[in-house]
Amino acid sequence: MILPLLAASLFAQQPVAPKPLVPGAKVITLWPAGHPTLKNTDQEEVFRMAPNQPDRLNSVIDVHNPSIEVHLAPEGKRNGVGMIVAPGGGNTQLVVGGEGIDIAKWLNEMGISAFILRYRLRPYDSTVDAVADTLRSVQTVRANSKEWGVDPNKIGLIGFSAGGEQAAWATLKFADGKPDAADPIERMSSRADFIMLIYPGWRRMQYTDVPANAPPVWITCAGLDDASHARASVAFHNALFDAKVSSELMIYRRGGHGGNIKPRNGIPFGAWPDRMIEWIVDLGIMPKPAQAPR
Repeated sequence: MILPLLAASLFAQQPVAPKPLVPGAKVITLWPAGHPTLKNTDQEEVFRMAPNQPDRLNSVIDVHNPSIEVHLAPEGKRNGVGMIVAPGGGNTQLVVGGEGIDIAKWLNEMGISAFILRYRLRPYDSTVDAVADTLRSVQTVRANSKEWGVDPNKIGLIGFSAGGEQAAWATLKFADGKPDAADPIERMSSRADFIMLIYPGWRRMQYTDVPANAPPVWITCAGLDDASHARASVAFHNALFDAKVSSELMIYRRGGHGGNIKPRNGIPFGAWPDRMIEWIVDLGIMPKPAQAPR
């Protein structure tokens, strides 16, 4: 009886491959099976559909095997820019519909290849486990950049709400690659080349010791009707500014929290995607799109 029980135990511990968010899309797990950072990878993620829209994926929970989903821009439009998309959800879910799939589609229209990140959620630590996933996603895209038609020096990270926390930590905690590492992904730098925080939110953040070579950052948020996130955005911008790191901040009068790239009934906050693309063009990361950003 020992051998069958052992076989059953080993089978139970086999990692469950994350299902694609968009049918047919390629999903790349971030960590090799058996990596010490992983646990409970035999448990399957749970997809939640949007209320009253049974065909629209809204969010994902129970992330134990972190991944990125590859959405390459059409070859005729592809400009070499790659952007990792970190959805929000309060670290209890990932809102992969509005802050993942919709964003990837929009970026693809701009010629930008997108990689939707599924980082670990509570009870994992957003400042440790999820940050490790986020930094690993940068390394993974850089390691596969040639295959995916991405310039390894034009890899960005855009984070929404709790995903903005990940983008903020990625601004501060990146590291050089290890040239002699056995794992080819670990040989890559985890420094994103540019970072965007969209209505970012976090419970705690270290503003000290901003690296002198931190990437340029673009931050946007609504104002008084999303005051806690606006204050955090201002504090983070000030820390970058004091460290002489290139940072651009846009706090709008109103607009509330969330809302991804929706036009918000025409109020100025609804135009943040246009302003962000202008900033990326101004950095020299990409040419001005032939079409209006939206």
